[in-house]
Amino acid sequence: MRIALAGNPNSGKTTLFNAITGKVEHVGNWPGVTVEKKEGDVKQHLNPRKEDLVVADLPGAYSMSPYTNEESITKDFVQNENPDVIINIVDATNLSRSLFFTTQLLELGIPVVVALNKSDMTKAKDISINVPALSDVLKCPVIETVATGTAKNGLLELIDAAVTVGKSNKKQAAPFTAGAKASTKESYEKADKKRYAFVNNIVKEVERRKISSEKQTIQDKVDRVIAHKWLGIPIFAAIIYLVFSISQTWIGPWFADIFVGWIDLLNEGVASLLGESVNPLLSALLLDGIIGGVGAVIGFLPLIMVLFFCLALLEDCGYMARVAVVMDRFFRIVGLSGRSIIPMIVSTGCGIPGIMATRTIKNERQRRTTAMLTTFMPCGAKLPIIALFAGVFFGDNSWVGTSMYFLGIIVIILGALIIREITGDYSRSYFIMELPDYRLPSIKRATISMLMRAKAFIIKAGTIILVCNAAVQILQTFDGQFHVVAESAPETSILASIAGPLAVLFIPLGFGLWQFAAAAVTGFIAKENVVGTLAVCFGITNFINMDELTLIGSGTQVHAVFGIGAVAALAYLVFNLFTPPCFAAIGAMNSELESGKWLAGAISFQLGMGYVLAFLVYQIGTLVTTGSLGEGFIGGFIAVAVIVGIVAYLMKRGGKNKQLYAELGAVKS
Repeated sequence: MRIALAGNPNSGKTTLFNAITGKVEHVGNWPGVTVEKKEGDVKQHLNPRKEDLVVADLPGAYSMSPYTNEESITKDFVQNENPDVIINIVDATNLSRSLFFTTQLLELGIPVVVALNKSDMTKAKDISINVPALSDVLKCPVIETVATGTAKNGLLELIDAAVTVGKSNKKQAAPFTAGAKASTKESYEKADKKRYAFVNNIVKEVERRKISSEKQTIQDKVDRVIAHKWLGIPIFAAIIYLVFSISQTWIGPWFADIFVGWIDLLNEGVASLLGESVNPLLSALLLDGIIGGVGAVIGFLPLIMVLFFCLALLEDCGYMARVAVVMDRFFRIVGLSGRSIIPMIVSTGCGIPGIMATRTIKNERQRRTTAMLTTFMPCGAKLPIIALFAGVFFGDNSWVGTSMYFLGIIVIILGALIIREITGDYSRSYFIMELPDYRLPSIKRATISMLMRAKAFIIKAGTIILVCNAAVQILQTFDGQFHVVAESAPETSILASIAGPLAVLFIPLGFGLWQFAAAAVTGFIAKENVVGTLAVCFGITNFINMDELTLIGSGTQVHAVFGIGAVAALAYLVFNLFTPPCFAAIGAMNSELESGKWLAGAISFQLGMGYVLAFLVYQIGTLVTTGSLGEGFIGGFIAVAVIVGIVAYLMKRGGKNKQLYAELGAVKS
């Protein structure tokens, strides 16, 4: 039996799905989290009849007349996949909004069971619902449910009702059919007006709530500050700074020290087992390439886990929805909307689901632009790079991670402005978003979210990163004649010969060394490889405890080890954050952009953006700190001028498209 979970965004669908299937799909206290169908089997203790039950969690939808792509997924599944029964998740605290969709589902001829979710919150809001009366009016079972907390209520009754109704041959009578035969825009509008009137009558009949419209609630007062058009930005900056301080400076390093100690013990144990009789090449491959390289990446896992935990708490408490509202006014100026911030928030965990989340954007140009730019947000794979350079070159200062976060937002706004000018498409879309209630975040859900992301990180480290580090170690060990490279001449290795010509391009950026060029290239496979490759190339297995490399005045011991200073390190960090993402994310971009031309433009744009930003950081930073321009300024200036010239030409050409869009708009009007 196939059971479809359908309901409005932020009604608790995915939370309910996880509760009845045991899955750990991502949930958030804001709309737009689910953008594709997910399936799972019902837990055994909720299925005493031992039926074969498969549950599908569908993206949130407000109507069967889809406005966004994820709503289309829900409509197509319900109408074409023929589920045996639909469990319609209704927010018990907002009947008037939820029942519009319910009446549409009841018209489809598929058995429906209503899950009156968040029933535990009705008492706190002084809301009482006559459940039997609601069931009589809708002519379908209505079950009160609570999907969160330790005492999950109504789930067994809900599944039992779904199985009973799904097996019954009795066809449910639709309580409302005014829109069943609508065929024109006018008839749809008339049907919708009747539907709203019908829903309002139901709510008046079955719901009682105490309303004081003149009195501001605590949430209203908090939102006046948190979501204020001017105060919202500095508050957001302070919160992100606090998050990075906790993860990168306070709690994270404490756990990282313990974790790195275990890795060092592993390295020492394997070395003692190998002994001195083992072939030095095999020993180097195992100790330096595999354990050392992978260990250098894994060493940052505690910092990343703490960061993920803090971000999950922010999502769960309802704050991220306010961030979208605050950012909307800035995004509208450059042709996007606050809805574009949702994929970017998702991208802080991983760029791939962030790119997929652009499906929530209806406007095609805005959707493609967001898919191009969303990977500029520092994702989980980029966090080890931030942690490495912040720790080694800047003494674990929290401003490094925070500045990269906000630089990403600035680059996204600038990029959106450029893309709008290039396409000439000045069309706008309206941003409407429900602000969910503030709630105490769930430590359990945040922990599960953190552990799932950590698991994905470890799997990647044990597969892709391990293979890449082993390959880097082999390429660094042998020269072109497959002779072992002397320790005093690493520049003769195969790796150096491959990365050396590319390193010339990076001289104007301050890191024209083959080691950094090699790390940048492997970073396109997986961004964590940047840390692993640098560890292998420089023979460092522990980036966490590097007290001996602390900055000392203007000259540094770090420079003696890595060959670059703090300014060049910052430029290298910027380069890796704002060039194209990993291959997997590029594949997701290809799927969502649905255009080879847009994909080629996206990759070129990202390469150019990363190069220009790194050039500006290094040259301006060097000028400020030393009073003179950095090495390779002339060559870099020419390259940057060419990039800027190409963009300017495309923007000028886009002016013709702007005129065409304006004419089409006039004709349409």
